[in-house]
Parts: sequence; C-alpha cells; structure tokens
Amino acid sequence: MKNSRPTLIILASLFIALCAAFTNDSRENPVADIPLRTDKDLVKRGEYLVGVLGCQDCHSPKRMGAQGPEVIPELHLSGYPASRPVARVFPEAIQGGWMLFGADGTSAVGPWGMSFAANLTSDETGIGSWSYDQFKTALTKGKFKGLSNTRPLLPPMPWTNYTNMADEDIQAVFQYLKSTKPVSNAVPEPITPDKLK
Repeated sequence: MKNSRPTLIILASLFIALCAAFTNDSRENPVADIPLRTDKDLVKRGEYLVGVLGCQDCHSPKRMGAQGPEVIPELHLSGYPASRPVARVFPEAIQGGWMLFGADGTSAVGPWGMSFAANLTSDETGIGSWSYDQFKTALTKGKFKGLSNTRPLLPPMPWTNYTNMADEDIQAVFQYLKSTKPVSNAVPEPITPDKLK
C-alpha cells in the first residue's frame, strides 16, 4: 500500500502537467510569451522595425550624395516636402503601363494619379495627434489618416504587407514614430489622373 501512494502522486502530477500543456496552446496567441518591455525598449524596437521595413525609403526626403540618394537627417520621415514643386508627369509613360517615382522616392505616379509620402513624424502635420487605433487602421487596413470613412491609402504604400503584423510590433513602430523630432510639413493631397499635367 505504501508503494502505490507515491506512484499515484507521480501519475496525478503527470496528468496535471499534460492537461496544462494541452490547454495552454501558444498558437492561439503567438505573442503571449513575449515579455513586456519598457517604453525605452519599445521605442528602440520600433526604430529597428522602421529601419528594416524601409519606411524611410519613401517617407524621407533625400539629396544626392557620393553613394546616391541619402536621407536628409533633419527631414527624416517627414514625407514629400510641401514646398517642392510637383515634377512634370509624362502621360505616355503611365499609359504605357509604367509607375514612376520622384527623384527622391517621396512621390509616385501611376494609373491612380500622383501620390505623396505622408509625414510620419510626431508633428501635428504628421501623426502627432493620431491615436494608436488610427495608426493601426492606417497600417493594417489601408485607410487615410486611420479613419474608417476615408479614402484608401494609395500606391506605393504597401499596407497589405502589414495586415497580419503583430500588435506588439505595430505598437513599437507607433511609439518610435511618436518619439521622433517633429517636422512641420503638410504633405500635398494626391492628384487624380484627370488633373495630371
């Protein structure tokens, strides 16, 4: 009788452990095991993500340097410069099926017309007044200013790449962008195809 009691305890412990393992399926919430981070860590993660996602490729004005286009540091992530004249568009290229970028990548033209990269800095002309929900809606649902009743984001914004982005990563990007130096730059409205010169 004495020998069977420890065996029962071991079997009961194994049963409880197995039940716990099978009821805590990490596939339901893949980010559940990620430890919470401090704000500083979250901002650093966001800076990393903005870099590897290539956000500055379109959202940062550039100047020509020795190795080609270089981001203008004081304009980082500020979008198409509002003071810059809109370049001449060649309709025959668009009619021929081309999509063209402006010289520094902050503007693009194609069958949708001409679009301008948004200001992503913490300024009010950027995302300074946006809520996290607005940012998430813009990034994952492709809605202008993150508002559900607005127009879709235009190409070349690759928002469809971010539809399944983890909430923690979206939060990190948002926190980083909110921590950036504000740059006042009200980006122009898109130009519809019928109004292109």
